[in-house]
Amino acid sequence: MAAADKSASSTPAQPKLVVVLVVDGLPQEQIQRYREQFGQGGFRRLLDQGAWFGNAHQAHGITVTAVGHAAVLTGAYPYQHGIISNNWIDPNNLAPVYCTQDTAHTYLGEDTRNEDGTSPANLRVSTVGDELRYASGNRSKVITVSGKDRGAILLAGKTGSAYIFMKKSGNFASSSYYMQSHPEWQKAYHANKPQDRFYGKQWTPLLADAAYASDADDNLVAPALADGGNRFPYTYSSKSGKPDAEYYGKLFTGPYLDEMTLDFARAAVAGEQLGRNPAGVTDVLGVSLSSHDYVNHSYGPESRMSHDHLQRLDRMLANFFDYLDKTVGMDNTLVVLTADHGFPNVPEFAQSRKFDAQRLDSSKLMSALNQHLSEKFGADKLAYKWSVPSVLLDYKQIEQKGLKREEVENSAARFLMTYNGVATVYTRSQLENGAMPDTRTAKLMQRAWHRQISGDLVIVTKPFWQFGSGNRGTTHGSPYTYDSNVPLMIMGKPWIKAGAYGQYAEVVDIAPTLSHILRIRPPAASEGRVLTESLR
Repeated sequence: MAAADKSASSTPAQPKLVVVLVVDGLPQEQIQRYREQFGQGGFRRLLDQGAWFGNAHQAHGITVTAVGHAAVLTGAYPYQHGIISNNWIDPNNLAPVYCTQDTAHTYLGEDTRNEDGTSPANLRVSTVGDELRYASGNRSKVITVSGKDRGAILLAGKTGSAYIFMKKSGNFASSSYYMQSHPEWQKAYHANKPQDRFYGKQWTPLLADAAYASDADDNLVAPALADGGNRFPYTYSSKSGKPDAEYYGKLFTGPYLDEMTLDFARAAVAGEQLGRNPAGVTDVLGVSLSSHDYVNHSYGPESRMSHDHLQRLDRMLANFFDYLDKTVGMDNTLVVLTADHGFPNVPEFAQSRKFDAQRLDSSKLMSALNQHLSEKFGADKLAYKWSVPSVLLDYKQIEQKGLKREEVENSAARFLMTYNGVATVYTRSQLENGAMPDTRTAKLMQRAWHRQISGDLVIVTKPFWQFGSGNRGTTHGSPYTYDSNVPLMIMGKPWIKAGAYGQYAEVVDIAPTLSHILRIRPPAASEGRVLTESLR
């Protein structure tokens, strides 16, 4: 009996609060590259006091924001959770679909467009938060906040509450899916319009010039605009001379939206009394930090703008952790930090390093493909919709003309694989039948493809190529490691063994690991593993 009692007492209590941080668009390599310049309390605290998995991946082939956020707390891949991209084309009616749109619901007290994200209707599975609320009889609270609607909504799951930054007003608002009116703490937070405090402020480099010596030349990654608006110092203002939608929109590219997001998260902790539930009842706070994605899109992860933004975010996280320590206590808190996707270099920068890197114009690709199919089969526009990185074929016309579906698919695929910049193509017949090559890329693209809503020809560019046009900035979405390799850090001394772990891990491993620690059933479609090597 004494041995049993000793064993029971050595089992750590469940965390009072689980904090899930998702840094939008943060490649793992940036954590390593800038590590020595971090302060003591932010990323370095996670690296030193938590478990850090250096070989962690968003292990699906279409690495974009919505898909990556859906993976974090569902533990599922797109073929099950149903979030196949940020936007896609419904193959049944050819209507555009936004990942979190739901016209049955509107933002509370804010203008709402049909394409705005207002609910998790398109998410087909449960999350850790959903399972936790079920297990606790809805006593657990799940609150999420983000600059992007999809960042908050896909972390909140079906039964949490999401708050989203409104570009028109600068408020953090929820939707009628979650509640009929905002709680008093949300109203109190916005009473003095804290979103306006950055008006007229500048974003200037945080560190001495020498700290940025190894970063890419500004003119290479982002040629200067005529008004100099894409160079330090960045001023946050508007043509009207006062805070307005133009000003609030500018806040996304730079440090101040993330600062506000973390401020609002503090207000949620205080207002909802997160982490102060009765013994044995855990709350969840999800925070998606959107700005690094905007900075990397504009300038690339090799830029000093991205470098500086990450240093500023590091200091913000340190302050946030200090707040949690004083309010909930870090020994009562389990922290997870990851990212929804990584980032490739700007193509022009990659070219300067002798790589074959270019932008692939999808409209030209579609035109060339349709010309080929017309010459081959005598039918116009058999490839009739582009839904990056997929082509939708006109199967109705194929049937009417008595053509064989697989013959058209294979002809299209063979042509596309000769197109400059294309590495490989997978057809619907291949994907439906599982007749895929035994390669990493094929495995990731199979996971990313949903039978009911995905396209018919899935295209993978060559390494360092990307869909798009122009001569500045970069984008993501490929199965290559620069897009898939992201941070995965878990910190919480009672439950986690600190250390650097070289084992292969996936973002989908977060959900089953949290479920194990919280002693709840894993989300319905969870396929990850419990990261047992990091557990006490």
